[in-house]
Amino acid sequence: MSRKTCRNCLLPREVPGSDIDASGLCAPCREYARADHSSEEAQRKRREADLEAALGGCRGQGEYDVLVNLSGGKDSCYLLYKLAHEYGMKILAFTTDMNVPAIAWDNIKRTVDKLNVDHLVHTPDQPFYRKLYSYLLQHQEERGAVRTVCYVCAPLFEGYALKAATEKRIPLVVAGYSPGQPDPDRMVYEFSPAMIASTDWTPPEVRASGLFSDAELDLFWNPMRYPKGAHFPRYLAPFHAWPYSQAEIMKKVVHLGLTASSKAASPVHSNCPLNWLLMYSDLQHLHYNPYIPEFAKLIREGKASRAEWRVGIPVANAMIRTRTFMGRNVTSSLKWLGLNTSDLKITRTAMPTPLRGDAAARPVPTGVAED
Repeated sequence: MSRKTCRNCLLPREVPGSDIDASGLCAPCREYARADHSSEEAQRKRREADLEAALGGCRGQGEYDVLVNLSGGKDSCYLLYKLAHEYGMKILAFTTDMNVPAIAWDNIKRTVDKLNVDHLVHTPDQPFYRKLYSYLLQHQEERGAVRTVCYVCAPLFEGYALKAATEKRIPLVVAGYSPGQPDPDRMVYEFSPAMIASTDWTPPEVRASGLFSDAELDLFWNPMRYPKGAHFPRYLAPFHAWPYSQAEIMKKVVHLGLTASSKAASPVHSNCPLNWLLMYSDLQHLHYNPYIPEFAKLIREGKASRAEWRVGIPVANAMIRTRTFMGRNVTSSLKWLGLNTSDLKITRTAMPTPLRGDAAARPVPTGVAED
């Protein structure tokens, strides 16, 4: 029998396409070792040049230069710091307060206070979210709970940011997505202008369910609701362009006082509480933690600590399965949604991935060439 996880990146054998060989290496690691990465670095530098041009070009157009999504995680806090401290930009920090955990709220308050930036908090309707999450968890697609729920929830949060930026005439929205977030089929560095300016983001499965009112469906981003000729912001992920190290950012946010401790900087503690229930469901149905492929990619590319996640992943999975410590969020989320574990079901095949938001789907601005 092959190893349970890749000896290099920790990818579990249960992940489709892992194909761990006799030497203990997974297929993505073997492919990564064979590949010529010079073109990837060249592409990153072209994105970095485009990012610098975008940050320079958005200055002075209005009250704010840029809207920064601030979730309270290490990446969004550090992104806000870089743009405020290193770039001196006029920033509106934007938080969607759905179920932000206390430790992330502390990170948000520390960061906003330290950097003295304006902060807008959007608090959506909780009954709608309970209904949405409950429906999605009982009608998961074959890729599991995280894929089903997060790829409906994230577009809602992204849409709120787009609405705020559009209404306030802010030319640029940025998010602290690390490389590999979200799914590369959905976004690499930038949501395409076509996706923002001409695409209704309402998930077809949510609309087709018949459970949601027109007012609830209108919460999703839909540019057709704006007058013809409306100007929409660009939406970028700077950590797809800048050199990225998860371990270094975790150290920096503690050193800078943006978080109280390394514990507060860890995604294990600052993440959405509902995620623990999603991971519980995926461990039951898929037999692996759905976030491990993302961390494995970062480990493979030298952007995250293998030693840290070699310990952290089994500990997190144990908490989830036993519903202890942070895993108690599994029980509290079930109670909040009025569900039992038997309600967590995969009932659908995979949905098509939305329009990819990379440079291939847009004209390359500022004369920067892309692959």
